[in-house]
Amino acid sequence: MKFATILFLLLFSAHLAVSTANAQAAKVLGARLGVYPDYTRFVIDLDRDVDFTYFLLPDPYRIIIDLPEIDWSAPPGKVTAGGGLISGLRYGLFKPGTFRVVLDVAEPSLVSKIFALPSSEGKPNRLVVDLKPAQRQAFLDASRDSMAAYSARSRNDTSATEQSVDVGVKSGRGGDEKPLIAIDAGHGGVDPGAIGVGNVYEKDLTLAAARQLADTLTASGRYRVLLTRDKDVFLKLRQRVEIARKNGADLFISLHADSIGNPKHRGGSVYTLSENASDKEAAALASKENKADVIAGIDLSDENSLVQSILIDLAQRETMNLSATLAANMVSQLSDSIELQRRTHRFAGFAVLKAPDIPSALFEMGYLSNAADAKLLQSAAHRKKIAEAVLRAIDIYFEKHKF
Repeated sequence: MKFATILFLLLFSAHLAVSTANAQAAKVLGARLGVYPDYTRFVIDLDRDVDFTYFLLPDPYRIIIDLPEIDWSAPPGKVTAGGGLISGLRYGLFKPGTFRVVLDVAEPSLVSKIFALPSSEGKPNRLVVDLKPAQRQAFLDASRDSMAAYSARSRNDTSATEQSVDVGVKSGRGGDEKPLIAIDAGHGGVDPGAIGVGNVYEKDLTLAAARQLADTLTASGRYRVLLTRDKDVFLKLRQRVEIARKNGADLFISLHADSIGNPKHRGGSVYTLSENASDKEAAALASKENKADVIAGIDLSDENSLVQSILIDLAQRETMNLSATLAANMVSQLSDSIELQRRTHRFAGFAVLKAPDIPSALFEMGYLSNAADAKLLQSAAHRKKIAEAVLRAIDIYFEKHKF
């Protein structure tokens, strides 16, 4: 009996170890490009075999590859700079269970081959994608067919349907009567946002800043906090607003850090909603941010039509006035803590500011194209300084507008 018991435990432990290993996400070991006279090859090295699907999208030309949720912490090397037919690479968690890889292609290109290779002779598992140049009409035809197949799979596979995003609500100390502040970390997942000096990603800095602001607000004991995302995951623009509205947020603050052609340009600014942008730069920035859904692979502008259609009308005026008050408070408090632009409070048609019933502001914390701003935003001490200034601004807001 003793021997049988020991044997059972050994077998059970081995089974448990295998099950645990299988439950862990596959890990990317690296990625590389091969440029040949007739085709371009893209290879992802993995520690195990994974399933994949792909489809094509035009204007701009993209090859979209969906994988199960994987761990891509390995640096992509020179692949992000592109080569051959591939002009760029973006990747990240698209939604729970789906990791998306986006290959930007410089011209119409078809997938001539896509296949998995098992590990052998010291080489890891590989996912290989071969691209060849094509005429635009051939690309459009392939895009239509691949999207039809993708849509069919999505209808038949419940795991492919949109899932709710896990968001963190920090209750603070006390009851639920405290104001709820929604903090939106811009970009995420397959959408990196701006890529700045030193190859720093906007999506990483906004998440770090959002977490710091959440901790600061919670520690004050005066607020509850809602994070639209608490991990590196892609969110549609309308989802960000819907998360705040669904949870009954009292304020919405979206955090960003842009990049611009002039590396000397630096400083933060605060935006609130306007039908007409306050200047050309604000209009261009809003247009770029509002296209974040397209960056992720599928143009979701139709799905965002409810939010996009919310224009400035009589029902929104009170919300817009409160948003302007919040922005003015933020400018006042931030000016004592960080470098700001001369025209600090600006107006633009950001999609995430269009909730008709939640005072909202978008805070551009600085420019990642500026070395000084990029370095500061990577500093935990600087992000804490920002969070404390925003806390003071919110305190002033609620002193004037009793909850």
